[in-house]
Amino acid sequence: MQSFINYLLQFTEVPESSLHALLKLFKPIHLKKNELYARSGQEARKLAFIESGLMRAYYQNHEGEEFNKIFFTTPSIVGAYTSLITKEKNNINIECLTDCGLLDADFQSILDLYEEHPKIERLNRTMAEDFFVKKEKREISLVMNDASERYALFQKEHPGLENQITQYQVASYLGITPTQLSRIRAKKQ
Repeated sequence: MQSFINYLLQFTEVPESSLHALLKLFKPIHLKKNELYARSGQEARKLAFIESGLMRAYYQNHEGEEFNKIFFTTPSIVGAYTSLITKEKNNINIECLTDCGLLDADFQSILDLYEEHPKIERLNRTMAEDFFVKKEKREISLVMNDASERYALFQKEHPGLENQITQYQVASYLGITPTQLSRIRAKKQ
C-alpha cells in the first residue's frame, strides 16, 4: 500500500483524512497472465493501481488484428477511462501480460468522495492531466516521428520493457510491422 500512497502523493498533497477515505476503497486482487481487467463491449466501472505486473490496453478490429494503445507498468493507475467517464461501453481490452497484483476500486465510489474531500477531486484532475500530456506526446510522435525515432523514444520511455513483451506487441505499439521493427533493430547493432 505504501507504493500506492507514494504514487498518489507525487501528483498533489492530500490531507491524511482524505487519503485514508480514498485508500479504504481499494481492495487487493490478483489476475493471472492473459486475464482481462477490462473488456471491449462492456461498461467499465473500476480502476486499479498496479502493485506488480505488466498490462496493456489494446484495440481489436473486426478481423481480430490488435493495436496496442498503451502499456501499464508498476506503478501506475489502469482503467478504461473513456468508459468510466462516459458510462458507455468500452472500446478497449486491458490484458495482463504477466501475473498482476492490483488494488481495485469502484470508480463511482471515488467520485462520491469529491464533495466531502475536494483534494481527492484535485488529485484525480492532476492525474488526468498527466495522462493527457503523455497521451498527446504519443499521438504527436506517431504522426511526426519516423519508425526509428518512435522506437528510440519507446526504449527511452520504457527501459527494459521490450525484453518482457513480444516483438509483435512492440511493433503494434509503434504502428509498424514486426518485419520493420526487425530491420530497425538490425540497423542499430
